[in-house]
Formats: sequence, C-alpha cells, structure tokens
Amino acid sequence: MPTANRSSSEVTTRRPSPLQAGNGVNTLAPLVEWLTQFGTSEHWVVSCYLKLEPRDRTRGKYLIKLKNRIRDRQEWLANLGLERGEREVVERDIRRIREYLEHPDNVLHGQGIAIFASEPLDLFEAVPLPRVFRSRLAVDRTPLVRELAALDDEFGLVVCVVYDRTSARFFRVSAFGVAELPGLAAADSTRAGKFHGPRSQWGVAGTTGSPGEHNYHQRIREEKQRHYAHIAQRLFELSRTDGVRGVVLAGNGADADAVRPHLHPYLEKQILGTTRLNPKAATPAEVMDAVLAVRRDSERQWEREHIRALTDGLGTGWAVNGIEAALGALGCGQVRVLLVDPAVETPGFRCTDSGRLTTDADGCGNGAAMALADVVDEAIEDALRQGGHVDVLEDEEARRPIDGLAALLRFKQ
Repeated sequence: MPTANRSSSEVTTRRPSPLQAGNGVNTLAPLVEWLTQFGTSEHWVVSCYLKLEPRDRTRGKYLIKLKNRIRDRQEWLANLGLERGEREVVERDIRRIREYLEHPDNVLHGQGIAIFASEPLDLFEAVPLPRVFRSRLAVDRTPLVRELAALDDEFGLVVCVVYDRTSARFFRVSAFGVAELPGLAAADSTRAGKFHGPRSQWGVAGTTGSPGEHNYHQRIREEKQRHYAHIAQRLFELSRTDGVRGVVLAGNGADADAVRPHLHPYLEKQILGTTRLNPKAATPAEVMDAVLAVRRDSERQWEREHIRALTDGLGTGWAVNGIEAALGALGCGQVRVLLVDPAVETPGFRCTDSGRLTTDADGCGNGAAMALADVVDEAIEDALRQGGHVDVLEDEEARRPIDGLAALLRFKQ
C-alpha cells in the first residue's frame, strides 16, 4: 500500500493489527483499540459494515446492497466538493472493498463483515463478524469502530454445552470463532436399553416389573442427574473465569433442556436458549451456526419487548417515534435505546455548530449544515457514542409501528 502521505514515525510505531499478528484474540477489544490509533486525520477512511445472513447471500443480494450504497456515496462525494485527487483516493478504497467482497472465499465465515480502508494510511482490514446492525458504507476522517465495540460488549463470550446422558462437550463462542474446551464424561454410566432380568435355569429371561427392573432404571436416573449436576458446575466455573455473557444448551431432542434445573440461579438467567445438536458429531462450524440461530431468536424476543415499551412510553413521555423526533432526542442525549427500521434510508444534515442531526437544513437555524448521505447511519453512530443500545428490528411485524426511527428515553421529555 502507498505510504507517501505518512511520516516514517507513523509507519514504524504503529503495531500490526491483532488479526495479522496472530495473537489468538477472542474479543474485538484489541482490534478496536488498534483502529482507534488512526484517530482523526486529514485523510478519508472508508468503513463498510455488511450483513451476510443466509437471506443476504441468496443470489448475491449482499453485493446488490453494497453497489447501491456505493452509488449513493459516490453521489454524496461528488456534491461534497472534494478535490479531484482526494475523491480518486476514496473511490480506489471503495473499489478495493468491492473487489474484496466479490471474491467468494473472503465471505465464507460469519453473518457479517466489517472492512476499513484508507490508502494514505496504509489501512485495509477485514473483520468477519457474527452479526452487524445493518449494511452501511461510510466515508469519514476516522474509522467508525463504535459498532465493533458495541458488538463486543453485547456478544462477548458465549458458552455452548452439547451433551447427552454420558458425555458433555463445551465450546467457547466469540465474535472471532469457536474454541472447544475440555469435556466431561459421566463417572458411572449404565448402558441404556431394555431391562433384562435374571435368566431362569431354562435360559428364559425374567419378567419385567420386578424389583430388579425398578432398581435398574432408578440407577440410570441417578447417574443422569449426577452427570447433569457436574455439567452445571462446570458451566458455573466457566462463567466465573471467562466473563461469559450467555449460555446455550444443546443436545438430542427434549434432553437439551435437562441441565437447566441444576443451574445456579445466577447462571440460569444467562441462558439464551436451547437447540438440537448431536454431541458426538457436532463440529465447531455447526456450533457457531446453532449459537447464532439461538441468539437471533432471543433478539426477536427483545424486539417485541422494545415495541411494547415504545407503545407504553409514547403515552407517558418516555419514548418518541419518527426520524426527526428521534434525532431531536439524540441531540439532547436522551436516547437509551434507538429502534431502527433497516429498510429506511434518508439524506440529512449535521449542524456544524451543535453537531445535531436533522433531516432539514433549516433545523440548524442560522448555522452551517453539512450534508449527509444517510442520516439514519449517522444516528446509529451517535447513539453508540452516547452509550445507548441500538436495536435494528428485523421482524417485519415488530417494526411496523416504527416510523423509520424511534427511541426509548433515559428521561422524560
């Protein structure tokens, strides 16, 4: 990459990306810290977040979304009045991102990806992610890393245990992938099957329903319960040492939930859900897919809860609905949860004096207004900067009451 616009001290003092260094990181925090070193400079940085969920991969829909956003950003750059050389550098960065995403091998993993590119800063970093808020392409003077930081905080580390009555396998799932931990085997395991009583002197098996059969099945039940208690204890130990943010229980059929009664009350609250996996044959890739599916189901439940809170809050002053109303709440630092309709995009402005977002330049009064390609993307960044939570509503039924943007507030209007 060209480095003519950078001083020699910049080139030598900035350490390599944590991903390039191969440090085995399992959180996004080191990468966020590394990207923030670029700071704000005179050079433009292109930040791309792209959803790669199964429906986005169908017939290359994610590439269509990307090309639409590239077209919008190019129009925005043309209206920004940049010098020809500056604009050409940004366009080359955008082209590098597009070419990278067009190669199938670069989008094999994860259900999202973030890419940061700046030719003058010698920056091109692609990060597979378990999810992104929504597909967006931004051009700014600094890498937009707040979504990475928020994702790291929300996703954190998830432990998935895949078990049956005789064994248990533990997986630590992070934004970067899956690592298998030491497993457990039942200390005593009676072979499952039909009870066969003692044979008579003629070689005929005894009848069922005898005290021997009762003891046989009772022993199996006791062994299972001891095994499940050991699994619960291991999960509790992992939650205390690894900073676990959630637990997924997996197994064959209804037994996937069998460990739940043995969990410590603190850990029981961290259960994200259950899923079906074969404990003998599950691969790390299958575990990742299963955990992401469980998280999606949990997120749909959170969406419904947020919509109920919005409905209640609109009548009591604890919520607002509509793009301009939500932007106004952001400008006052009121937003606790920003609710976003992923299908909505609209141009807008940022007031240069106050930093406030608006859909109408007149909203800045006598002050100058900087045109924005999509004010919704900027609202997401502002909400994250203020420490708020962003919920992009994927459920069409849930987001029907949302007028583009809505917000649950920290304090009443």
